[in-house]
Amino acid sequence: MGKVIILNISNRNEDSVKLQEILTKYGCNIKTRIGFHHSDKNKCSKSGLIILDLTEDSTDLINELKKSWQTQIISY
Repeated sequence: MGKVIILNISNRNEDSVKLQEILTKYGCNIKTRIGFHHSDKNKCSKSGLIILDLTEDSTDLINELKKSWQTQIISY
């Protein structure tokens, strides 16, 4: 069974370093990573969504992410 987690990042500028450290620490548990944010010619949005397709052994990663960000987990 696979898992997908969606993270709601409310302040990309403040959260990016901490988030990247966590994603690097648990990198072997991430099969696919996709990020979305609104941008136009003059400005990028401070908020965004990150979608992670995870391996089965991803409990520690999920718990770490839930401490700081709104998450939605989908099992498939």
